[in-house]
Amino acid sequence: MKTENLPSFFVLAAGVVLLAVSPARAQQKGTVVEEIVARVNNEIITLSDYQKANAALQEEITQDCQGCTQDKIQQEYKEQQKDLLRGMIDQDLLVERAKDMNINVDTDLVKKLDDIRKQNGFATMEDLQKAVESTGLAWEDYKEQQKKQLLTQEVVRQEVSGRMDIGPEEVRQYYEEHKKDFDLPEQVVLAEIFLSTAGKNPEEIDAIRRKADDLHDRVARGADFTQIAEKYSEGSTAKDGGALGTFQHGQLDKQLEDAVFAMNKGQVSDVIETKTGFEILKVMDHYQAGLQPLSKVQDQIQNKLYMQKMEPAMRDYLAQLREESYVMVKAGYTDTAAVAGGSVIQEVAPTPDAAQKKKGSKKKLPLAKATGS
Repeated sequence: MKTENLPSFFVLAAGVVLLAVSPARAQQKGTVVEEIVARVNNEIITLSDYQKANAALQEEITQDCQGCTQDKIQQEYKEQQKDLLRGMIDQDLLVERAKDMNINVDTDLVKKLDDIRKQNGFATMEDLQKAVESTGLAWEDYKEQQKKQLLTQEVVRQEVSGRMDIGPEEVRQYYEEHKKDFDLPEQVVLAEIFLSTAGKNPEEIDAIRRKADDLHDRVARGADFTQIAEKYSEGSTAKDGGALGTFQHGQLDKQLEDAVFAMNKGQVSDVIETKTGFEILKVMDHYQAGLQPLSKVQDQIQNKLYMQKMEPAMRDYLAQLREESYVMVKAGYTDTAAVAGGSVIQEVAPTPDAAQKKKGSKKKLPLAKATGS
C-alpha cells in the first residue's frame, strides 16, 4: 500500500482514526488516535467531540439553573443528554445542506464575532481571542462553532421558517378559541439599557451617569433602542436587545413600577438611578386590564403559532435530510431521531488496508454527499 500521498490521518469504517504510516511501517498495525461515535456523510463526530459537547451541556444546565438542587440539575441533564448525539448529527446535516446550497456566512461571522466582543466589553478582537483561549478552547474551533451556528440558522430560515404561512384567519381562530388567555391584568413589556456602578468611586459614577445621559439622548433623537442596548448595555439582557420581559403590578421595584406603568407603548423613561447602576427603560407594550383586543395580541399569537409549528416542521425536515444522507452511529450510542433501518458502525480490526474497503452504499438522493472510505 502506498502512503506518500496520504493525509495526516485517514478514517476507517471500524470507527477509529488511524495515523498515516510511513512506507517502512506499512505492514504494521495502525495506531488508534480517536474513536468515531458517528459519521454523517463525509463528516465524523469523534468521542472527544461528544465529550466536549456533553461537558458544555452540563455547564449550560448548571448556569441556567442557578439555585437549583443537585438532584434537579441532574434530572434536567439526563433529560437533555439523551438527545445530545441527535443534536450533533442534526447540526452536521444542516451544515452540509448549507454547503449544498452554497450559503456563505463569512461576512456575518465577522459581524457576529464583533458583536460578541462588544457585548463582553473587550476593546479588541485579540482580547476576545485571549478570553476564549483561557477557557481551553482553541480560537479556530470557537470561530468554527460560531460559523456552524450561522450556517444552520440560514438553512432553517430558507428551508423551514421562511416557508411557514400563518394567515390572519388562523390568528383570529386561535384568538376566538383562547380568549380566556387574553383576559389579563395590567401588564407592561419592558426592555432596558443598564450601566453598572458596582464597585465604582464617585468620580467613576459621575462618568457613568454622563454616559447614560448620552445614550438616552441618542435614543430620544431616534437611535434604535435595541441596537443601543445590544452595543452598550451591561446587563445580562444585552444579548437580547435589552428585552426584560412582561411585568404586572407588584413585580418591580416601586421606583421602576411608578415610572413604567405611567408610560404608553413605545415611550422611554428618563435615566433612573438604582442601587446597582443606571436604568433606561422602554415600554415595548402596555396591556390594560381586561380582555385584550385582537389587534393588541396578534403578534403574540403569531409567535405562539410559529413555535407550535416550528418544532414538528424541523423534525420533519431533519428526518428528510437523514433519509437523503449517509448516517452511521457506533453501537452503544443512540441517535434518538434515527430513521428506520439506520446503519451502525461496525468494529473491525484496524489494519492499514482496511481503508481501501468500500462501505455498503446508500442510494444517492439529491442532498446526499459522496461517501468515501
